[in-house]
Amino acid sequence: MRIDQYLWAVRYFKSRSIASKACKKGQVKVNDQIVKPSREVYPTDKIIVRKDQINLSLEVLDIPKSRVGAKLVDIYRVNTTPKDAFKQNELQNLAQDYYRQKGEGRPTKKDRRELDDYTEDPN
Repeated sequence: MRIDQYLWAVRYFKSRSIASKACKKGQVKVNDQIVKPSREVYPTDKIIVRKDQINLSLEVLDIPKSRVGAKLVDIYRVNTTPKDAFKQNELQNLAQDYYRQKGEGRPTKKDRRELDDYTEDPN
């Protein structure tokens, strides 16, 4: 089975075209090699997918015939992603939320002046 089709079948991507684009961008590695979407996947392959700034790693156990339900995904893969990968992403999101709320847009002129006053050299 193709890598893009496999990632779609085990529900890492919503559609096969999104999985294919991720492969073309170099966000998918099989056995530590960047792959094209047409690369065949076999049991015991180790896959790393870069998604939402997290490197998700998995090991292929079996190849599904088609897209599987969410409860059956664990039959076809083993999730080997370390737990600290998710914690690091949470900290990054908290830092972004503290700086500026989503939807506020660019800093205003007043915001820029306040930043300049804050970062200005006291000499």
